[in-house]
This record gives sequence, C-alpha cells and structure tokens, in this order.
Amino acid sequence: MADENWERRIIERLATEGLLEQQRARRWGIFFKLLTFVFLFIALFVVLATFFQTERTCLDKCTAMVELKGELDPEGNASADNVIAGLQAAFKNKGTQGVVLKIDSPGGSPVEAGEINDEIRRLRGKYPDTPIYAVVGDMCASGAYYVAVAADKIYVDKASLIGSIGVIIDSFGFVGSLEKLGIERRVITAGENKDFLDPFSPLSDKQKEYAQRMLDEIHQQFIAVVKQGRGSRLKESPELFSGLVWNGQRSVELGLADALGSVGSVARDVIKAEEVVDFTLQESLAERVARKFGATLGRTFASTLAGAMRRR
Repeated sequence: MADENWERRIIERLATEGLLEQQRARRWGIFFKLLTFVFLFIALFVVLATFFQTERTCLDKCTAMVELKGELDPEGNASADNVIAGLQAAFKNKGTQGVVLKIDSPGGSPVEAGEINDEIRRLRGKYPDTPIYAVVGDMCASGAYYVAVAADKIYVDKASLIGSIGVIIDSFGFVGSLEKLGIERRVITAGENKDFLDPFSPLSDKQKEYAQRMLDEIHQQFIAVVKQGRGSRLKESPELFSGLVWNGQRSVELGLADALGSVGSVARDVIKAEEVVDFTLQESLAERVARKFGATLGRTFASTLAGAMRRR
C-alpha cells in the first residue's frame, strides 16, 4: 500500500510540474506575442506618420517663422544647430516672402549666438530678395540680441526687454569659509595659471587683470557686431554698451530696435504675406510616440521579467 502511495505521489508531482511548465510557457508565449505586436504597431505608426506628415511649406506665398526660445545652449532647443536648420528650411521654401525670427531669450552661449549670426548673414547674401526680421517677445538680451542684430530690422513690444550688451564671469570665493572651518586647500598645478579663478584659492591681481582684459576683448567683439548690424540707427549714449537693458519703447528710441510690432503685424503689414508657417525644428509626432512607447515598453518588459523570475 505504501509503495502504491509513493508511486501516486510521484505521478501527481510530475503532472503538476508539467502543468506549471505549460502555464509558464503559455505566459511567455503570450508576452512575446504581445511584444511583437507592440513593435509592429510602433513601426506601422512611424511609417504612416512619416507618410502623412506634410512638409512645412506654402504653395503661394507666406511668412516663414523660426522660433528662438530659451537659453542659447548647444544641448537645448535653442541650439545653433536647431535654429540654423529652421532658418535654412525657411529661406529655401519657394513660397517664402520673408522670414521672421521670433526671439524670446535671455541669451546664453556666445559661440551659439555667433554661429546663428553668421548663418543669418550668409542666408541674407544667398537670398537677397528674402528679408528677415527679428520679432521680440518678452526678452532679447545678451547673446539673443547678438543674434537679432543680424536681421534686416528688429521689432519689439513696448514692454519687451532689450539689450544687456556686456560680458560677465561670475563665481564664488570660499577662501574665508575654509579658514573658519579649519580646512586646508591643497592644489598642485603644472602651469602657474592652471588654477585660474579657482573659487577655493585667493584671486591674485594678475589673474584678475587677465580676466578683465579677456572680458573687454569679448565685449568689444560684441559691440562691433552690434554696430555692424545696426549702423547709423544707433543713437550715441554712454550707457548703450554698459550691459543695461531697456524696455521696447526705449530701445526703439536708442536705435537698438526699429519699431513696435508682433509676428502677425510684421507678416501682414511689412512682409505682406499674412499666412505664417512655422519652420522651427521640432521633434516629430512619430519620434515622440516611438520614444514614449520605447520607455513604457522597457519598463513593462523589466516588470514582467522580474515577475516571471519570482514565480519560478
């Protein structure tokens, strides 16, 4: 009798394990089928979105707009690469009667600003019959104004903030704090100025003078670009290049801007092409959906895999 019970238990255990294995195999089969379906859905969506995505163009005539919004940063939306790509597409479009560069930026990288300024000048030379106007929103300061002066004209709102034609290096000095805390600063350099502007070391007169000379040189470069772009429209003022900002109305009086206006009024009254087409480089709908699906799919896969491992 004992032997018969032993055999029965073995058979039941084998049957149970076989059923469990079938269930696990069925779950994994369903998961991988679902995974395949999701990938196919994403691929189909991307293809359809690309196929049906209309090119930013106008058949007759339009005002092409490119937006420069936020800090000028090589890794941000207002990078030189993004803005330049939008400008090139705007000028290249056959229906473009004029280009509006819509600016709302506090400035940022002088290198990014310089690249955009140079490209605007190149495009103006390549497309001499297509004007470009800068239209300012809340702010066009520092590097953003460096960009704006490359345009044919600058239009502002009376409450816009314009200017900040200056250069700055800012940091903190923690020498006194280290002394109070009894902390000794140890720094070893190869090159006497390798610790230039180190916040934990005293600022020497020699380094301070060098930093000031460097800022003055960059400031003069900025001033030269502004004078080149604005020319005789600038009014003589000792504060013009001091780093101050002005409201839009005052900036027109000083010659930093040309007139009050918005994107709509410039398109309608200046360019004479009321239809505005946005050529700002943006992530496509297909790219956004694919990216979000990819992140969601990754989390789902990790969760499912972890759950399957726990059930084992």
